[in-house]
Amino acid sequence: MLDIIRSAQLVKGVIGKTFMGMTDQMLAWQTERFTELAIGGTDGWQVKVRPEQVVEIAFDGVQRSTRYPGGVALRFARVVRYRDDKLPEEADTIETVRGYLQ
Repeated sequence: MLDIIRSAQLVKGVIGKTFMGMTDQMLAWQTERFTELAIGGTDGWQVKVRPEQVVEIAFDGVQRSTRYPGGVALRFARVVRYRDDKLPEEADTIETVRGYLQ
């Protein structure tokens, strides 16, 4: 699931799910990294993590969604890379994503 930052305040704002474009190496790194950032246990499906990792996501479009709390969904989202050079406060906001609606 893709959580985002809204107005420089960390809040849950799921806008999609992505597994496309991930290599075995990326999946292994991600598993290790997110285990380091884990808060509490897991229910077997999801792991809650401290919001410290910025992920660059490519997508083909944005659409309105009643399914996700953020009110938008990314179309054909895929992980491009993990941005260790950026702080979470530098990530795009939900308002930025909503600006892509047509």
